[in-house]
Amino acid sequence: MAAWYPWIVLLHLACAIVFVGAVAFEVLVLEGLHARLGPDAMERIEQAVMERARRFMPFVVALLFLSGFALFDIRCDGVSCVGSRFGFWLLLKVALAFGVLGVFASAILAGARGRMNPCRFRTTHRIILAMMIGIVFLAKAMFVL
Repeated sequence: MAAWYPWIVLLHLACAIVFVGAVAFEVLVLEGLHARLGPDAMERIEQAVMERARRFMPFVVALLFLSGFALFDIRCDGVSCVGSRFGFWLLLKVALAFGVLGVFASAILAGARGRMNPCRFRTTHRIILAMMIGIVFLAKAMFVL
């Protein structure tokens, strides 16, 4: 599987870019439109964004996690790196990733059950963006820390 490592990294990065980019767009761009468009228009826009994201984002997140599992296995040789400094940072990154997955799954379920309101929408995306920034930082820093 190590021969596939560069392709798995590429897939993992592409999925991460899509996921982080979508969340960053929602937090940094959509939230800024509330004052300009009013609550009714923003509710319709956010609803449309959620419907669109619900179509492809679960697939992106699934590929992100599957490729992450493969990279963990290749890079850590099972779990042999867990006692090292690199292993510590990697496990912290994995813990943040599972935190993101939990918040993401909770948001998907809330949307499917009709319980996603604008406040929960904003809070969920802010939490996910903060955790994803931590993951991106750790992804680079764990090789030098």
